[in-house]
Amino acid sequence: MTSSSTSDLPIDQTLRQWVEDFDAKFSALLAPAGDAPAELVEAMRYAALGGGKRLRPYLVTRCCALSGGTTGAAFHVAAAVECVHTFSLVHDDLPAMDDDDLRRGRPTVHRQFGEAMAILAGDALLTLAFELIARESSEPQRVGPMATELARGVGWCGMIGGQVIDIQSEGALPSEELVRSIHRMKTAALFETSCRLGAIAAGADGRVLEALGAYGRFLGDSFQAADDILDVTATSAQMGKTVGKDARSGKQTLPGAVGLEGSREVARRAAGRAVSALDLFGREADDLKALAMFVVQRQH
Repeated sequence: MTSSSTSDLPIDQTLRQWVEDFDAKFSALLAPAGDAPAELVEAMRYAALGGGKRLRPYLVTRCCALSGGTTGAAFHVAAAVECVHTFSLVHDDLPAMDDDDLRRGRPTVHRQFGEAMAILAGDALLTLAFELIARESSEPQRVGPMATELARGVGWCGMIGGQVIDIQSEGALPSEELVRSIHRMKTAALFETSCRLGAIAAGADGRVLEALGAYGRFLGDSFQAADDILDVTATSAQMGKTVGKDARSGKQTLPGAVGLEGSREVARRAAGRAVSALDLFGREADDLKALAMFVVQRQH
């Protein structure tokens, strides 16, 4: 996969080209194997290959390259992160959670395959992620640290913990502190983990690992702030999912806590901090700096 920081293309075009390459390899990786039940494989592929920005696997490969590694060596790690992200969307859409019918412009997995199959497809994607990490054979001493990093970003103090707080806080009075806590765990943790995984895959030192982790954390904050704004200002056709549900469900949202303009300022400030975290890398990180600005300005 190409992931050059020296491309003259705007970041959105760079991403589109990169996604085409990644998706072809990702599809091959998710080809039916062994005795896996056909319907399970179909549901997993439906969830994982239905489009998406692929920001998290892009971060893995780019941070690996910035740390002196090769993007090819990071592919299985990047694919693992996308499996985790897809699992989170499948489960997030379930009736017991956000109860959504639309994802990426198509029926959600539980609407297409039934609730039981959606749960199992999500479970299978999560376990596949750790299998992919374990397949790293060129540098086996990095498997343990990468598996630990992924588990921390996904687990009880990361994405899943954030989902719990999100559910438990429904109907509570809007609180910026609570919203920021949910954003940090539910979204920013996996962005941070993606960047740190890329650095670990390359054998980066502590200074590089810390800088890239900070970039991912602030980028995730900015991304989720922009997502909250778009849930108010965009249409379902633009977003490929139902908009306005968060407010109707009494969820904690940034616009609900600080208003739209306050939310835009939060997103801009977090993006600026993400850019500053990359000072260590100079021009080599120009695409990641542009990405921080792109997530604030995106329309979907």
